[in-house]
Amino acid sequence: MSKLKNIFLSILLLGFLSPFLVLGYFLTVQNYDVSALTNYQPDVTTRIYDKNGDKIANIFDKKHRYYASFDEIPPRVIEALVAIEDTTFFEHPGINIDAIFRAAIKVIRAGKAVEGASTITQQLVKNVLLTREKKLSRKIKEAIFALKIERALTKEQILECYLNEIYYGHGYYGIKTAADGYFHKKLADLTLKEMAILVGLPKAPSTYAPTKNYEISMGRANRVIDRMHVLGWIDDLAYKTALEENPEVFNDTLTQNKAPFIVDEVARRARKLGIDDMKTGGYEIYTTIDIRLQKVARESLKSAYDKSLARIEAYKVREAKILLRKPDYEISPDVNTTVLNGALVSLDSATGDILALVGSTDYKISSYNRATQGKRLPGSAFKPFIYQVAVDLGYSGATKLIDVSRTYKYEKDGEEMKWQPKNYEKNYKGLISLREALIHSRNLATINLVNDIGLQQLLRELDKFGIKNLPRDLSISLGTISVSPLELAKYYTSFANHGLQIEPHLIRYIDKNGNTIYEKSEKTQFITEPTQAFIMTTILRDVVSRGTGRRARAKGIELAGKTGTTNKNIDGWFAGYSPTIETIVWFGNDDNTPMHRWETGGKIAGPAFAQYYQNVLKLYPQIQREFIAPEGIVEVDVGKRKEYFSDISKPPRTENDAKPEEELLF
Repeated sequence: MSKLKNIFLSILLLGFLSPFLVLGYFLTVQNYDVSALTNYQPDVTTRIYDKNGDKIANIFDKKHRYYASFDEIPPRVIEALVAIEDTTFFEHPGINIDAIFRAAIKVIRAGKAVEGASTITQQLVKNVLLTREKKLSRKIKEAIFALKIERALTKEQILECYLNEIYYGHGYYGIKTAADGYFHKKLADLTLKEMAILVGLPKAPSTYAPTKNYEISMGRANRVIDRMHVLGWIDDLAYKTALEENPEVFNDTLTQNKAPFIVDEVARRARKLGIDDMKTGGYEIYTTIDIRLQKVARESLKSAYDKSLARIEAYKVREAKILLRKPDYEISPDVNTTVLNGALVSLDSATGDILALVGSTDYKISSYNRATQGKRLPGSAFKPFIYQVAVDLGYSGATKLIDVSRTYKYEKDGEEMKWQPKNYEKNYKGLISLREALIHSRNLATINLVNDIGLQQLLRELDKFGIKNLPRDLSISLGTISVSPLELAKYYTSFANHGLQIEPHLIRYIDKNGNTIYEKSEKTQFITEPTQAFIMTTILRDVVSRGTGRRARAKGIELAGKTGTTNKNIDGWFAGYSPTIETIVWFGNDDNTPMHRWETGGKIAGPAFAQYYQNVLKLYPQIQREFIAPEGIVEVDVGKRKEYFSDISKPPRTENDAKPEEELLF
């Protein structure tokens, strides 16, 4: 009997000591490093916004997560979480002894390890420090980690880590991310039912995701609400109201990328600012973009592109019919329309803020950003700079220019060469006003104007625009420089912004952790007096109303601008502005081959410009619609038209006779 008693006591003692022996074993064989939680710094999604605070995109690496500090988390969220997951969370030391014994009984009955008994702290440990395998050894480690975490962090810090770390389905990590993704709401704006949906998700994110299984998700949320009611944490009215609510749930893509060209350009500029962790750093980047104008810019460019393709097909049909009647008719060379593309950039003229930027007709087909990276010849879209120099030197719109041909001789590689420039219309006017010369884009008048000013003086005056790589010969008259649409937009602010050139901006400011780490600074350059810039605007306004830019007209708003078509129709431009918004449109073939011979800047780019401004008026009917003359402008009726003068550009006193005795080209 005594022997049996000793055996019984030994077994009893062994049973009592076993947990401590097992615990001691695990404590000695593993290093329980909890720094991943005590120094919790998860990868956080960067958000990009437009000028009005509307989100453009989420940028992240592997996990889409917004971080919420404990102060951001509504108390009701904490109550709902504790009610359904761990009622004694604020009392236990990290593990719930009662729950562990209940789980142990389940293990004995099942004959294998089963899930259960995990506190919120243990769930956090499992997600950050351990795996989800269902083994007794893992449960022991989990308990040890939980005890250590509770000694290192406050309950509030544990909850903050938990609510930012846990997966909520649909690719959302963290409750702030889920609130934004599922409900398009900030945490503070969530209803009780929406909170219940979110805290009920971590148990089985795939099963309870409201985008997949709405009714099942509502059922789980109702159990959360019922538990809160049973505990007395919500009253009958709140309970009833929450049960009856059926929240709207959004099924968004994770990136929500509404403007991929903007996102790419922001990333490129962020790298230049020294930001190399854009996908994980949790930045909030506020751009100058108006997402509504970005949309209509994209649609306008695509519409003009589609119309061009349709015209080219119509040209072929028409020429085929002509060929039947006239066998010797020279049909247009065949063109490869698969390489045709375009770009559009639009600025706030006064601030330089980029409102819209589209780098191709279809980002999915080509993500190359022609608006910022494509360098093309502007052709006649460059002429306003030459004419502005003339106006600044005292010329006016009424000044007479000679529109005749000259033969220019020059030397190239030791050989004498001849250059015989022509007008697009292949005729000449003899004598023409400066205004009419630019309105109708007369090449010969422009070249003769350059000669009249003097090439060296012109180049010195053009330096104030900051235009790079200007040719040092007469070819400058025809726009033989390479610029991107965005660069040309910068230079055109000299006209659109009343003589003050301004640097375009895309990023207004960047925040991180509530601190502003970058803010734009405006860079301006004085180019000319407001009166002289206005004289140029009146000429460019006439280009649109009755010149080469007629296809760029938009009903209900004054527009000014210039067409540009380079040699052999390789590039087609329209560069112009309203009283407040400037826009540059470019079209051309990516391989620098000619477009169709009848596709000019006015014909292909002008309609995109016009459609864009028609939509601007629909979106913002209150914007300024007419150009206002600055003080110092004198308006004079000259024949049936108006002319504008200033203290610098005075009315001509006498008419000069043309002397077109040189060789003429017809």
